[in-house]
Amino acid sequence: MGTTGGPDDRDRTTRLELPPVLRPAQGSDAVGVPARFGFRLLGGLPRSGCVYADPDWWWWIVPAGSDDGVTWPLPAHYAPGARVPGIRPRLVHRPDDHSPYTPPIPLYLLACQLTGTAPGWAGAGGPG
Repeated sequence: MGTTGGPDDRDRTTRLELPPVLRPAQGSDAVGVPARFGFRLLGGLPRSGCVYADPDWWWWIVPAGSDDGVTWPLPAHYAPGARVPGIRPRLVHRPDDHSPYTPPIPLYLLACQLTGTAPGWAGAGGPG
């Protein structure tokens, strides 16, 4: 991952803070992708919740536990507790309703498509 500051910034994390009017009903995690995928993901999803970005990464807020049963495709990064590497991602998309979450299954499937990775579901009983 690139950094926006000096060499010490590589090890820093930031918790993505949601706007006060978008209080989550449950915990929040984040899914990040390199910035080159940001606009394609945002435009390809039927609904996006809060999305944050810095020059190197874009981050989607998802419900806590959205990594259960799936392996997010590389180079995507799953961040429990919405604690992301870097120091200052900014809010670049706000949802039209009061839910801060992006539905994780469409996000996962589109991330797989953009990275050329076959989706894999734990316990699906087949190859994957």
